[in-house]
Amino acid sequence: MSGTDKLTNKIEELSGKGKQTVGDATDNRDLQAEGQKEESKGNLKQGVENIKDAFKK
Repeated sequence: MSGTDKLTNKIEELSGKGKQTVGDATDNRDLQAEGQKEESKGNLKQGVENIKDAFKK
Protein backbone atom coordinates (compact mmCIF):
# COMPACT_ATOMS: atom_id res chain seq x y z
CA MET A 1 0.00 0.00 0.00
CA SER A 2 1.49 3.25 -1.01
CA GLY A 3 1.73 6.20 1.30
CA THR A 4 -0.63 8.13 -0.94
CA ASP A 5 -3.31 5.44 -0.63
CA LYS A 6 -2.94 5.42 3.15
CA LEU A 7 -3.25 9.18 3.31
CA THR A 8 -6.26 9.26 0.98
CA ASN A 9 -8.06 6.59 3.00
CA LYS A 10 -7.30 8.35 6.28
CA ILE A 11 -8.55 11.67 4.90
CA GLU A 12 -11.78 9.99 3.81
CA GLU A 13 -12.20 8.46 7.25
CA LEU A 14 -11.56 11.76 9.05
CA SER A 15 -13.85 13.63 6.68
CA GLY A 16 -16.60 11.18 7.55
CA LYS A 17 -16.01 11.68 11.26
CA GLY A 18 -16.20 15.44 10.76
CA LYS A 19 -19.48 15.18 8.89
CA GLN A 20 -20.89 12.98 11.63
CA THR A 21 -19.89 15.52 14.27
CA VAL A 22 -21.45 18.39 12.35
CA GLY A 23 -24.55 16.31 11.73
CA ASP A 24 -24.82 15.55 15.44
CA ALA A 25 -24.39 19.20 16.37
CA THR A 26 -26.99 20.41 13.87
CA ASP A 27 -29.32 17.41 14.28
CA ASN A 28 -28.95 16.70 10.56
CA ARG A 29 -29.59 12.97 10.13
CA ASP A 30 -28.64 12.99 6.43
CA LEU A 31 -25.21 14.47 7.19
CA GLN A 32 -24.70 11.98 10.01
CA ALA A 33 -25.48 9.08 7.69
CA GLU A 34 -23.23 10.44 4.96
CA GLY A 35 -20.41 10.80 7.48
CA GLN A 36 -20.86 7.24 8.72
CA LYS A 37 -20.80 5.98 5.15
CA GLU A 38 -17.58 7.86 4.33
CA GLU A 39 -15.88 6.73 7.52
CA SER A 40 -16.83 3.10 6.91
CA LYS A 41 -15.68 3.30 3.31
CA GLY A 42 -12.29 4.68 4.36
CA ASN A 43 -11.90 1.98 7.01
CA LEU A 44 -12.82 -0.76 4.55
CA LYS A 45 -10.31 0.49 1.98
CA GLN A 46 -7.58 0.54 4.63
CA GLY A 47 -8.44 -3.01 5.64
CA VAL A 48 -8.30 -4.28 2.08
CA GLU A 49 -4.96 -2.60 1.47
CA ASN A 50 -3.55 -4.04 4.71
CA ILE A 51 -4.58 -7.53 3.61
CA LYS A 52 -2.89 -6.97 0.25
CA ASP A 53 0.26 -5.86 2.03
CA ALA A 54 0.22 -8.95 4.24
CA PHE A 55 0.19 -11.23 1.19
CA LYS A 56 3.03 -9.36 -0.47
CA LYS A 57 5.42 -10.28 2.37
